[in-house]
Amino acid sequence: MAYDRLYVLFVYYFNIARDYFECHEVMEELWLEEGRNPLYQGLLQVAVGLYHYRNGNANGAVKLMSAALEKLEGHPDVTLGIDLKKLREDGREYLEKLLDPGQTGFEFYDLDIRILDSGLEELVEELRQHPPEPHEED
Repeated sequence: MAYDRLYVLFVYYFNIARDYFECHEVMEELWLEEGRNPLYQGLLQVAVGLYHYRNGNANGAVKLMSAALEKLEGHPDVTLGIDLKKLREDGREYLEKLLDPGQTGFEFYDLDIRILDSGLEELVEELRQHPPEPHEED
């Protein structure tokens, strides 16, 4: 399967660089180019939810993670070379912690997007070995 460069950058920034701001930048560009696909918006919102929580904005994290999970529902468990089912499960667990008063202020942790397609994995690894500049344009 061929993957859009912006999508590969998104996965790289999400899994390797852990730069959720850049995730937002590249996925928003792809989302707009692809006619505002809800799947891309959901992936983008997971990253922005993590960005908000890492920066101390729990309310923003709840809002974005909730919206992300709504948009990611109904898509096949394996989509775009990733384990979308696992990402939904991990996102729900994160949201439950955010909403649980006993978990208030739990320590931030990153989520991973499990890559299932070896071609996508190779493209992300290539970026890991040769990191892009932020806001890199093709």
